[in-house]
Amino acid sequence: MLQIRAFSLEDELNSDWQSVFAKDPSLFPHLADLEKGQVLLSTMSEDAFQKASFLDQRLFTPDLQRQVVSWADIAAVPLPPLAKPHYIFHVGHVGSTLISRLLGELDQILALREPAILRQLAEVRVNRPAGIDWSDEEQIERLDQVEKWLSRVFHSGQRVMIKASSFVSPLAKPLLATGGTALILFTSLERYLHTILAGDASKQEAAALADIRLLRLEQHCGEPLVTKETLSLARTAALGWLCEMVTLHEAHTQCPEAKVAWMDFDHFLSRPAEQLQWAARHFEQELSAEQALALVSGPIMTHYSKAPEYEYSASLREELLAEAAQIHADDLRQTLLWVDQLAQRFPQVAAARTIAGSRR
Repeated sequence: MLQIRAFSLEDELNSDWQSVFAKDPSLFPHLADLEKGQVLLSTMSEDAFQKASFLDQRLFTPDLQRQVVSWADIAAVPLPPLAKPHYIFHVGHVGSTLISRLLGELDQILALREPAILRQLAEVRVNRPAGIDWSDEEQIERLDQVEKWLSRVFHSGQRVMIKASSFVSPLAKPLLATGGTALILFTSLERYLHTILAGDASKQEAAALADIRLLRLEQHCGEPLVTKETLSLARTAALGWLCEMVTLHEAHTQCPEAKVAWMDFDHFLSRPAEQLQWAARHFEQELSAEQALALVSGPIMTHYSKAPEYEYSASLREELLAEAAQIHADDLRQTLLWVDQLAQRFPQVAAARTIAGSRR
């Protein structure tokens, strides 16, 4: 989990920051101290946004200019009319960063990947941490303020596209309640399990998040499900898929004003140019067949999107997933039976299984 208190007041304040913030998105709300009502602003160029895989503490270097300001002071800055951001939500480990990078190549899109301040607000919504006693109305007001801060663009005609962290799924419903456009990325439960079990880091992440995911899933289902200690490796991984799919399906069904589309990442990999064109159209962006083919034939598709310095391809992914499926075959079979049993008990789980089998 992100630390709510992530910085101190050691940074020097620029007295003219309000006028800069009003007209220049390079002054970016990076993190918040929610207890103290302070925001850490950093200076990001348009090129820096395009390169960044995560807009969180991992970008902090001695060269990154930063300053701490009052949340109330930012909220008081008058902003010009701003278009609501587009959103990419996802279940995790399903190519969301890749899709964001490809669509971020379009001139009209300013792609923001995983703004940490949204994750902090999601943690407040789920955990209700001590020291932060916002009402539901205050939570929505804060979220609306942050969304506006993140909506600022560098050029006329440009539109922000936020690729949220999977931990931000609990905010999908309030973010889409008043409309907007979102793409939800997923894959089948089986493929998701293979993906998580194929990597040491993803298995460790699944274990670390088991408590909060179990809590969120039980909140949706309305009753206790299991104890964490009884979960196998594959069932621990399955919690991630179940939790996010149930959350995002609920957001879709309860936000009729929003324009929402679902994309299976494995379908994208089978027809990347066609699927990229379809995603661009969903976001009302023009992308010719030739442009789409050029993008999916370029280096973005052959490197690991979260760390582009490393090569990674669809064929290598297939090899790793096949190996994981073989190694964990028995646990996977038992886990799929367990999920089927949950689907018989809980309509929310059954709906998640259905939607995964019926979307493109």
